[in-house]
Amino acid sequence: MGSPFIVAYLLGRGFRNRAYWKSLPERLGFLPFKATAPGSIWLHAVSVGEVLSAAGLIAKLRSEFPDSNIYVSISTIAGRKLAGERLPHLVDGLFFAPLDFTFAVRRVLRALEPSLVVVMETEIWPNLFREAKRFGAQLVIVNGRISDRAWPKYRSFRWFFHSVLNLPDKILTQSGQDTDRYLKLGAPSAKVSQVGNLKYDVDPSAIAIPEVIVGLIERTAPDLLLIAASTMPGMDSADTDEDDAVVAAFADWSTKFPKLLLVLVPRRPDRFDRAAQQLSNAKIRFVRRSKLEGHEILELPAVLLLDTMGELGSLFPLAELVFMGGSIAQRGGHNILEPAYFGKAIIAGPHMENFAEIARDFTQGGGLVRFQSAQEFASCVAELLGDKPRRDRIGKRAQELANAQRGASDRILNVLGSQFDIAVPVCFRKFWQRMLFTPVAYFWRSISGWNVRWKAKRAGHAATAVISVGGLGMGGAGKTPFVLWLAAKLKESGQSPAFLTRGYRRKSADRISVLAPNDCCSVALTGEEAQMLVRSGLGPVGISANRLEAAHAVEERFHPSVFLLDDGFQHTQLARNVDIVLIDTLNPIPWGRLREGPEVLARASVIVLTRCARGRNYAGLIAYLRKWNKVAPMFLSRVFPVNAIVASASQRVPLDSLVGMRVAAFCGLGNPSSFWKTLEQLKYNTVYRWDFGDHHHYKPQELRRLEQQALHENAEILLTTQKDFLNLPPSWLEVMENLPVYWLDVALEVDNAEQLLEVVAFQLKQNSFHM
Repeated sequence: MGSPFIVAYLLGRGFRNRAYWKSLPERLGFLPFKATAPGSIWLHAVSVGEVLSAAGLIAKLRSEFPDSNIYVSISTIAGRKLAGERLPHLVDGLFFAPLDFTFAVRRVLRALEPSLVVVMETEIWPNLFREAKRFGAQLVIVNGRISDRAWPKYRSFRWFFHSVLNLPDKILTQSGQDTDRYLKLGAPSAKVSQVGNLKYDVDPSAIAIPEVIVGLIERTAPDLLLIAASTMPGMDSADTDEDDAVVAAFADWSTKFPKLLLVLVPRRPDRFDRAAQQLSNAKIRFVRRSKLEGHEILELPAVLLLDTMGELGSLFPLAELVFMGGSIAQRGGHNILEPAYFGKAIIAGPHMENFAEIARDFTQGGGLVRFQSAQEFASCVAELLGDKPRRDRIGKRAQELANAQRGASDRILNVLGSQFDIAVPVCFRKFWQRMLFTPVAYFWRSISGWNVRWKAKRAGHAATAVISVGGLGMGGAGKTPFVLWLAAKLKESGQSPAFLTRGYRRKSADRISVLAPNDCCSVALTGEEAQMLVRSGLGPVGISANRLEAAHAVEERFHPSVFLLDDGFQHTQLARNVDIVLIDTLNPIPWGRLREGPEVLARASVIVLTRCARGRNYAGLIAYLRKWNKVAPMFLSRVFPVNAIVASASQRVPLDSLVGMRVAAFCGLGNPSSFWKTLEQLKYNTVYRWDFGDHHHYKPQELRRLEQQALHENAEILLTTQKDFLNLPPSWLEVMENLPVYWLDVALEVDNAEQLLEVVAFQLKQNSFHM
């Protein structure tokens, strides 16, 4: 129904600004990058001002949550350009925000799978808000404000905003006035709180002054430097054009202050050429920033036309006086905080509605000078240019007022951290998928549950205590690394552990295989995960579909003190003393791969969350799991790389030795996103990546194609996991002779590990088998 209107809207934007065409795929939801892991943070900053405000907050989010992906969307072309200059080292991806159409928003949400969506200031998008909540993300409006100019329009649409503003989980406002306005629009009072203005926390000192401008000013040597910042056209033909006003006033200023350098900064790029033409027509000496080559000398008085984006903030330290544009024209003014931080005198016109509270506080506090009409502009500026003591007093008060209001970013960070932790991922399926697969899933779970219960009634007992480690789904939870970690800890405590495993996809005719630690045998006879257990050297390994028979065989040869049953939660025909269930935080309830539903967590004696990001406590996920098990202790864990292994020589090399190399990566894991995220965290330059099905056994022809594609991408090495390396065919070295192959050696860490081991030891001492 709405398609013609959508097409008309897109065509109109494109014809007004040709650069819009290039951004169109992203605005329709096609991201310019491939997201690597669920549980990300998506922050939306509409334009230049929001990007500048958000930079400090993003830096704190990156520090607080180093393992979590952070993505930033921007609406305007100028904002996107600035974000590309300021934020690449802080974020995992930048993109143009999707148009607020359901199909575009869903496409982005499916790609990013965010746990937290942060929207800056007054951006209220109904479809984005609704779809973010449907995908299970926490939704927070940050630095929320409704300006004096916008308030009448918002108020007239209260009937619309009432339902939309019920969707955010938190609305963090700049001021008490903003809080009151959100409440009047229908936002629930429990969700709205005043935390202060994020723009007070901007760190302007982090912006370096371009050397070419420094050189120009040093050669020109002005006595006074005046910045006309973010000048705007009038709202209509009867309103004041600020570039016109500045150019007209310059004749008066240049007569009184012959050593004056004016920096003219139009707000919008489409005004740059017009401003240059105005200066030329007025016969004013000027130079365009975009034309500077590093040797120019301006004869004063003169003008530097700053026709670039993102550099204005760096020039404020050089100024004696700053006129804030958008305040003579009926545009509502612009942010005065950046020049205030540098202790600069600031002057503004009558229209500061967009920053009414800040302007009022600074005016009353002596940190801002206001004039009431365009006619007063030239004389008011001239008066301040000629009065240095007054300028110094105003600048000092502005700096004091700005510094007194700092701290909003820390308060916002605390709220975002809490919301991030209570997010519970939701596996969102399309309607046809739900209709097609839901009946099949219920049937599968019913049969699987009946099978587990039937086998449990006939469970046999080993003579040795059994610790089962398993999960709800098929693959992807990190069971084998946890089993190896637990075996090492048990061995350190004096136990003699042994492993029991099915040996998934092994090709052996033997019903039972019993292997000593470090036995030499082929992967084909054991399966790759059982091979990892054997090569660990931590204990003997019994491999069989019937783990009870395997346990008896291992007991007969090795007499272990404890068995570790790998992937054993559903293998109920073997009784166990301890049932440890692993939950992957990236996909807690893996719909489509479930063996049993989450209600069976009631059987667990210990629950361990795997792939936990540093800085998060997963309070929401833990509360969700508590619905089915209210007593089992829960612990957080994560896997981290320790070395890279040269596959051909089994040689360990430092992880950072691969930094800077062009890497082609491949894996066959239940959850490949964890591997891709690890490569990102290591700062590897991954030029291409392939993922295969879990437990994939590679064929020689596949490896040839892998190597050919890697060479086509100019890769220098191939990188994979230990599990995948073990699934390479015996002839892999002959097939992949043009590129070296590496795999990552990983280790596991568990928060409160000693407490977990005490719980396991206590339950082993109870010596009561349970199901």
